[in-house]
Amino acid sequence: MGDPMLQLAVLGVIALFVILRLRSVLGTRTGFEPPQGVTPKAANKSAKPTLEVIEGGIDRDISDHVDVGSSSGKALAHMKKAEPSFSVTEFIGGASQAYEMILIAFEEGDRDGLRPFLADDVYESFDAVIAEREAAGLSVDATFAGLRDIKLTEAEYDWRTKEGEITLSLVAELSAVVTNAKGKVVEGDKAKVKRQKDVWTFAREMGSDDPNWLLIATGG
Repeated sequence: MGDPMLQLAVLGVIALFVILRLRSVLGTRTGFEPPQGVTPKAANKSAKPTLEVIEGGIDRDISDHVDVGSSSGKALAHMKKAEPSFSVTEFIGGASQAYEMILIAFEEGDRDGLRPFLADDVYESFDAVIAEREAAGLSVDATFAGLRDIKLTEAEYDWRTKEGEITLSLVAELSAVVTNAKGKVVEGDKAKVKRQKDVWTFAREMGSDDPNWLLIATGG
């Protein structure tokens, strides 16, 4: 295969395949977009809110993030009963930091940096993409520009296993450049910030001595 143009075409096909696999593991990246307004749902005047009341009144640590009367609100209340020191607000703060570390570790192919944060099946998915990228001679140089938004969208609690699951919707800004083995840029521009949307689910046994939450599912 001595034709340089043919070699370039083959490398391009390989790069495209790996990039598509990468996007299937993480969320969707788009160009920079300004924040969009959210139209609130019309209030039902006849409906009365059901509030989860704890000793001393409504738990603001829950109501600041979800409707305390919803299934998610009740699940969070059960988590706090199983582990009184658990704080929803502190969890979200920790998850935002973990999100940045996981994203950058994945982009840079840092398996050791990923392992402590991921459940086995999620780690295997991330590792497979990293391996494909390495086999194609591709590398990524990424910069995390910041987390634009993070919201708790769902929570579940299994009283039999004491496992709590919390799903977050995250929107981040980052720039990344994908280069081939010769250092040629095949995708991206470090001067352009991209917006990435993810939906990640973390899980942990409440009341356990291990304080770490594991990423058990990803989407976008």
